[in-house]
Amino acid sequence: MTATGWLQTLLFFALVLALTKPVGGYLFRVFEAGTQPLPRLLGPVERALLRLCGVDREREQTWGQYTVALLAFSLLGVLILYVLQRLQHVLPFNPQGLPAVGPELAFNTAASFVANTNWQSYAGESTMSYATQMVGLTWQNFVSAAAGLGVALALARGLTRRPGPEGRKTLGNFWVDLVRGTLYVLLPLSFVAALFFVSQGVLQNLAPYHGVTTVEGVKQTLAFGPVASQEAIKMLGTNGGGFFNANSAHPFENPTPLTNLVQLLLIFLLPAGLTYTYGKMTGDTKQGWVLFAAMSVLFLGGAGASYAAESQPNPALASAQVVQAGNLEGKEARFGVAASALFATVTTDASCGAVNAMHDSFTALGGLVPLVNMQLGEVIFGGVGAGLYGILVMAVLAVFIAGLMVGRTPEFLGKKIEAREMKLAMLYVLVFPLVILGLSAVAAVIPQGTSSLNNAGPHGLSEILYAFTSGVANNGSAFAGLNANTPFWNVSLGMSMLAGRFLMMVPVLALAGSLVGKKVVAPGPGTFPTEGVLFTGLLVSVVLIVGALTFFPALSLGPIVEHFLGAAGKVY
Repeated sequence: MTATGWLQTLLFFALVLALTKPVGGYLFRVFEAGTQPLPRLLGPVERALLRLCGVDREREQTWGQYTVALLAFSLLGVLILYVLQRLQHVLPFNPQGLPAVGPELAFNTAASFVANTNWQSYAGESTMSYATQMVGLTWQNFVSAAAGLGVALALARGLTRRPGPEGRKTLGNFWVDLVRGTLYVLLPLSFVAALFFVSQGVLQNLAPYHGVTTVEGVKQTLAFGPVASQEAIKMLGTNGGGFFNANSAHPFENPTPLTNLVQLLLIFLLPAGLTYTYGKMTGDTKQGWVLFAAMSVLFLGGAGASYAAESQPNPALASAQVVQAGNLEGKEARFGVAASALFATVTTDASCGAVNAMHDSFTALGGLVPLVNMQLGEVIFGGVGAGLYGILVMAVLAVFIAGLMVGRTPEFLGKKIEAREMKLAMLYVLVFPLVILGLSAVAAVIPQGTSSLNNAGPHGLSEILYAFTSGVANNGSAFAGLNANTPFWNVSLGMSMLAGRFLMMVPVLALAGSLVGKKVVAPGPGTFPTEGVLFTGLLVSVVLIVGALTFFPALSLGPIVEHFLGAAGKVY
């Protein structure tokens, strides 16, 4: 570890902190203030799109209507993307003549991108045509992120709105939130980010691949394509799916330390900003800063642990008496240990999944950090929207626990948290480990699961556990020693990604619907304050306890025991 390495992490966090308020204020203006930015330029476009779809933007929806719209739109997205992949060999913008994608892989990819996961069981440059990349994958990168924004705002409205004289129980309009999130937030920011990436050397063209001869006389094919446009929304929308198989480790996607820093900022930009947006919606920005503080404590702890672990020598090379400056296996020399460890932490704190180093090559404890980040429930800033609604569910649990301690009905923002709200919150919490551990157990004992492993012993179990954790957490990163492009893995991971997205969104929207109609009671002497340091500590504790108690047995059989075996000189 070096002072420069720690400075990189602190500089990144300082930039995130500085951007949180302006970005959060902008999001509040787009969705809640009623005065969208650039009304003369973007206002007519918004009205035309909503009119074309037959949507009345003044007509809001109940939680049930919001949920049906979300599920119907997402199902249609899966079908369209599946068909597009199956027909890419007869569609234009396929200069390499790539064949149709197989049925299981096409289902996996469609489910992955619609669920904002971007798990890739394929190499992008040798599997997907330019048409599929642009029309299918990039499109879903936008709308899946916008859908997550909408769900987070719906829960925030459920918590902050007061029932009107007619007992209003609406949460907004899914179609309006979708259009505004795409038009006012994701498109303009992605456009600026894409131009910046092009200026730094990221590719953006429709040229066919180019053959070259290296200085050693070896023939090599250079893959080209519309990379920068996908790279921008891949990071901003916390999607993570790379144009190239090497993702952000590829120099055509992430050529310099500066582009690496900007990519990291894009990942946290909207999730961090949403905490301030939520604070504005409550009328007390301290409520938002408490969420930001809890997320920051968990992020900084993970970043420090990852950097410390990766600064240690690789046990396999240490046993061969190789002198090492940290664990450099699977890392790009232009980034080094510090930037690689930071990237791994950020991408798994958010549900992004982009990588600039191979997580499978991390030390046992270094690989444990991104695994735990995901297993804490996508609440450390999290995905676009998903991070906010995830941490709010944990806040509901924390308030309930505090209420039990003081012996009165818990309240959150003046609304009583009763049996129905707790059942929905616990349903959200339990779906996550049930799917991860259930599918991991099946894959660990059947030939269709174990035949794809490159490693035996605890690391093999870690590869299985990481795959399903990444899928259900809608992250998309992987321990790449697992060959996931088989019928079993494509189908099981596809189902896990859909479950992790929509079986958790539905309880969130139901919780919002239950809260929105509740009367607000004035705080009393027994009301637990939710805007101070004490609540921040309680919230962090709840997140850690829920994750640790649920997954510790599985982790102890995987990366933890692998660490102790490595320390004893036994490396798998």
